[in-house]
Amino acid sequence: MFWQEDDEGDKPYEAPDDIVDLVFRIDCRQLPLDHAWALSTAIQAVLPWFAGEKGAGMHQIHVAESANGWFRPQDVEHEVLHLPRRARMILRLPKARLEDARALVGAELDIDGHPLRVGEPSVKKLQPASPLVARYVAADPALSEEAFLSWVAEEIQAMDIPVRKLMAGKTYAFRTPEGPVSARTIMIADLKPEASVRLQQEGIGPRRELGCGLFIPHKGIKSVRETN
Repeated sequence: MFWQEDDEGDKPYEAPDDIVDLVFRIDCRQLPLDHAWALSTAIQAVLPWFAGEKGAGMHQIHVAESANGWFRPQDVEHEVLHLPRRARMILRLPKARLEDARALVGAELDIDGHPLRVGEPSVKKLQPASPLVARYVAADPALSEEAFLSWVAEEIQAMDIPVRKLMAGKTYAFRTPEGPVSARTIMIADLKPEASVRLQQEGIGPRRELGCGLFIPHKGIKSVRETN
């Protein structure tokens, strides 16, 4: 007789913790809309290894697009983000760098004249979810939408992740001393749990230190564990 009580395939997928998000409390009232370069530079002044660390990236600080009639401003030259108390600064990091990143705690970062004091962090594991969205993927601005989607699909397929549904979104340009960095939003759906976490771990494209190429669960969508 052959008797097997547990089916490995029935066990819920548990995401690895070798790459995680480190979520810092912050004390900051305002930030420039285009704060990617200034925030990244301030972080690297405290963590000089950050930009060159494989698996590391910086999430740009976001607030809700709309709430009680308020809409995110668009004039990057003259308007600022007004941050709620729940706003956080988030770094995607290899687990081995978590303790090193605590050097930021207590630091006051100058973000283009706006002070940002860094508080205690918490660790957030990557979650299997679908769809995923990358708010910013650095890419050649000359690419058509079709060419951009083809390039993204090739990058993801190179990770042995099947690509079934992709959708491109808004385009952006971030100012840096070397010139603007062009980026575009991308969303990918129909991901299995392992593929979802792998894509969040790996990301796509360059300029992770500016917040590009980092995938996060799409807001309002149930986790893969719940839906599949």
